[in-house]
This record gives sequence, C-alpha cells and structure tokens, in this order.
Amino acid sequence: MSAAVQLSNLTYRYGQRTALDQLSLEIQTGEMFVFLGPNGGGKTTLFRLLSTLLNLQEGEASLLGYDLRRDITEIRLRLGVVFQAPSLDKKLTVSENIRFQAALYGLGGATLKQREAEMLAQLGLADRARELVETLSGGLKRRVELAKGMIHHPQLLLLDEPSTGLDPGARVDLWQYLSRMRREFGVTVVLTTHLLEEADKADRIAILNRGKLVALDTPDALRATVGGDSITIETEDPVRLSGELQAQLGLAANVVDGRLRLEQASGHEWIARIVEAFPGRIASITLGKPTLEDVFIEKTGHRFWQAEETAP
Repeated sequence: MSAAVQLSNLTYRYGQRTALDQLSLEIQTGEMFVFLGPNGGGKTTLFRLLSTLLNLQEGEASLLGYDLRRDITEIRLRLGVVFQAPSLDKKLTVSENIRFQAALYGLGGATLKQREAEMLAQLGLADRARELVETLSGGLKRRVELAKGMIHHPQLLLLDEPSTGLDPGARVDLWQYLSRMRREFGVTVVLTTHLLEEADKADRIAILNRGKLVALDTPDALRATVGGDSITIETEDPVRLSGELQAQLGLAANVVDGRLRLEQASGHEWIARIVEAFPGRIASITLGKPTLEDVFIEKTGHRFWQAEETAP
C-alpha cells in the first residue's frame, strides 16, 4: 500500500514557539486517520500545512506523491478540505454554494448534476437545496460545508472537527458516507475530532503533544499500551493520597482534574485494599477497562475533554 501522506522531520515555528517539532509519519492510501491532541499540540498548524495554507519551514512533506514545496497546484486539485471556520456564502442557496465550489474544480454538465444530487442525498440536504444558507441551522450549515469539500471527489480529504454542530443521526450518516468514499473511491480521510467514539473508528490514531508525536497506532493497540485496569479515585486531598498510595501500596497514581488515576493489573483486587488502607478518605472509587481517554492522559498529562474545553 502506497503512502498518501509522508512527513519527514517536519518543524514549524511561530517566532520562538515551536508548533511542530521533528514530526515524521506516513498515512497510507485509503486510511481513516485521526489526529488527537490538547490545545497547542500542533494539530491546527499541521492541517494548515497539509492544506497548503502555510509554507513549509523545515523538513519534507509529500501528499499523494506530490512535493508540498513544489507541487502545490497538483495537490490542491486532488485535495478536499473542511475547516472548522465557516466558508459559506449566506446569501446564496445550498445548491448555489455547492455549484460555486464545483466550478472552481471545473465540474459542470451531467457530472455536476450527478455529484450534486449525490451530495445532497447523502448529507440529507435534498429538500434544502433551494433555501438560503442564512436560514439554516448550524448543523445544516455544517452539512453544506461537507458537501462543498467532497463535491469534486478528492483523493485526500482533510476534515477539521467535521462533526461540529451535527446531531447524532447526522454524525452516523457522515461516517457512513466517509466509509463509502473510502470503499468505492479509495479516498484517504485525515481528520481531527472532539469525540473519542469517532476516533475509535479510525484505522490509526496519532496523538500530538507540544508539537511532538507521542503515540501512533491502532485504537486497540493504543489501549493495550496502558496496561491493566483503570482505577479512578475521588478524595479531598488527591496530592497527599497519591504520595501515600506510593509509599504504602507501591501504586503510582496521577492527579488529573482533581482526581487520582492509575492503571493496575487485576484492578478489582485492589479496590478493597485501597479502601481498607485509607478508611474514610475515599469519596468514590471506580474501575474500568482502559479507554482512549486513558491513553490520551498517559501521553499528554491532560484529560481529553479538559484539553478540548480550554481550546480557544
């Protein structure tokens, strides 16, 4: 399988701040690939580079076999991008917005009619085609953004938080359509998301933290790296209890968002031991299998939702 995206020692700085630090990875053709990371992790800068909005500073990058420094026009012809920021003309109808985008790629005639009908049907917009965008809800506007980004059947699709504003049913429809694009047209889908259940559907996940790649693997393989069961403890003084857990029971626990988190094999056997060792000190204690959030915490030191909520 060939690589749709190849990055080698990619580094980008804003003055003295390093947004991307020696980033190297490959995304294979036809993959569903997700980037996760806290605010400031480097996701936005990376997407701006891949979408040709920023010029490379250091390192090398190629998309679909084309050099990101020299072949920008060729890349743009084969690239679809949906950013978080709105790009719709509110004074045009849904259909007019889609057709305007299609014209930029030279689509017309029967091909355009077929593609437009396909987009409208797949994204639940067929009955809204003649409505002005300014009259639509936020979720419907998001669907029009997605239709614009996919009207030309791109080989590589970059989606920045594509589910923003979509209701659960629309999110399911979106993922079904993305799966169909991959299956029928071999499209490579690269996205960021604020929903870990969406990230779980990816072939592979890359976690960025402070511009560095700190994890890269399949969802199952990433969960396996955490090891053991996940134990969460609520207590009045988590810092103090953390030290005492280490001293008395040899358990290493991290304070995350005011709670203690630790991973331990046979976690169910430790629940009673912890409660008995610290009578009256444990407000609540829960046990679960490792999740992607546990992986995220281990690799970045942040809860996933906390990281998203602090984003500007």
